[in-house]
Amino acid sequence: PLPDELLSGWLSRLAAANYCDDAELLAHIEVDTRHGAALDFGVEAADAEKISIAARVDPDTVQSMTFTAMSKMEMMLTAQVPFQSCPECSRRGLSLRHWRRSWAFDCQFCGTLLVRSLAKPGDKKLPEKLIDRARCGAGLLERAATSNRPNLLRRAMRAVTFGMSLKAVRGDPLFALQSPRPEVRLFCLAAIAAAQSRPLIKAAISSAGADDYVRIALLRAFETEPRLLAAVDHIARQRAKSISAMAVESHN
Repeated sequence: PLPDELLSGWLSRLAAANYCDDAELLAHIEVDTRHGAALDFGVEAADAEKISIAARVDPDTVQSMTFTAMSKMEMMLTAQVPFQSCPECSRRGLSLRHWRRSWAFDCQFCGTLLVRSLAKPGDKKLPEKLIDRARCGAGLLERAATSNRPNLLRRAMRAVTFGMSLKAVRGDPLFALQSPRPEVRLFCLAAIAAAQSRPLIKAAISSAGADDYVRIALLRAFETEPRLLAAVDHIARQRAKSISAMAVESHN
């Protein structure tokens, strides 16, 4: 197996090398499942032993290709099903674990930008500026997830919720980061980067004149921190007064 290779992907390569499919390979080595993907989030020690004997590798190597050894934060941000992949490595039959991470942006194996699994050739090209900001946000999200610092993750997810409100996207922020709509996922990742610089000002600007859904989303984003929400409301009111005063002066 290659570094960071996912167990199901490696089993598929083994099956192809032996002129059979996954189900036939697993049946031959007496592993009680028809799909290798069922083993990605945990493989029994007995099954790992069977696979290791058939493939002539150490059982620990088999276990290392699953998602079992993760913190709670990493598990939350790991997709249960493939939502993006590397076009270059996929053509070589590879399936890597980090492609499932919500923060994964570029392939760690070849450096190619990851694309959504259901991408179509005619899909609209997204702005480079948005891609660059999203890449920065992805790095911050990875740091928050792997550093085991809940405060960093909370801050990142508040930014995602805020970004969803601006795009009028409903649902769970965790799923927005794995959205099949690339513009939604990139915008939410970019929001994480933007929130590092004067996030309350940005929230206040967006809350001024916002519709009910945006207001609800802002309340949700700051629901556990009423002081921050109060600060946003205060800034929004001050901005509204300032804008009104400027309009009066301009009229006079």
